[in-house]
Amino acid sequence: MPVNIPKGLPAIETLKKENIFVMDNERASGQDIRPLKIAIVNLMPLKITTETDLIRLLSNSPLQLEIDFIKLKSHTSKNTPIKHMQMFYKTFESIKTQKYDGMIITGAPVEQLNYTDVTYWDEITEIFDWARHNVTSTLYICWAAQAGLYHYYKIPKYELDKKMFGVFKHTALDKKNHIFRGFDDEFYVPHSRHTEIRRKDIETVKGLKILSESEESGVYMVMGRNGRELYLTGHSEYSPLTLDAEYKRDLAKGLPIDMPKHYYKDDNPDLEPIVRWRSHANLLFTNWLNYFVYQETPYNIESIK
Repeated sequence: MPVNIPKGLPAIETLKKENIFVMDNERASGQDIRPLKIAIVNLMPLKITTETDLIRLLSNSPLQLEIDFIKLKSHTSKNTPIKHMQMFYKTFESIKTQKYDGMIITGAPVEQLNYTDVTYWDEITEIFDWARHNVTSTLYICWAAQAGLYHYYKIPKYELDKKMFGVFKHTALDKKNHIFRGFDDEFYVPHSRHTEIRRKDIETVKGLKILSESEESGVYMVMGRNGRELYLTGHSEYSPLTLDAEYKRDLAKGLPIDMPKHYYKDDNPDLEPIVRWRSHANLLFTNWLNYFVYQETPYNIESIK
């Protein structure tokens, strides 16, 4: 089944060129199917890129999805046209009386700030709290994962000596967990962050379970509330050239940045990156939709609590 997204969204044409089946909401309205309702709180600066990355992965499922993009009232995007935000995004205030089968909250370029110094901290934590009673399962990515773990469980973050930047090898600690269905023994995940969370802090909290980690990049996946919350410190959704763009952007700005590890062929930034994470990323999102959303959510969406 396709992903049902707003008509005119730029991602539609991009994904059609990749032979990915997407359907605008006018066509989907004629199908007699109860689609899964998914909300995406997009905090990333390049919102159109993130929309495309996430829809690419969500579309790799036999389930029909209805996507709502959510913006914050307390923050105005500087890198996305105002018209795009007005056409395709809803405010949290406008959807807070609804229920959703699943929610994704993305990373944000604010990780080096104290949480309470983030201008939209009050609003994003209101969304966190709302999701606990109005969403079947929520996927927190990168900064959102750190912020959610801090807000709910007081898990601290730690500044790194240098940016964790590259594509790193990971293992599953609980191979029988449904999120790892079809995974290989080792899999790769892109990371791009200046801070980290640590195993020792998570292990002290009852109800949290570390599902995956890397010897090089640390904790990757944490589960809370038996899968109603999944926290990912990496960016499995990244497209092949995202790290390349970040690296060259920072070089052009004269910022201190190391070449992303385990990314370019022969560690040569003049060569194309080696894509090692695409199959894992597709399985990750498909498994989340199937086992933690579709098989757990009630048919009557108003029954979510």
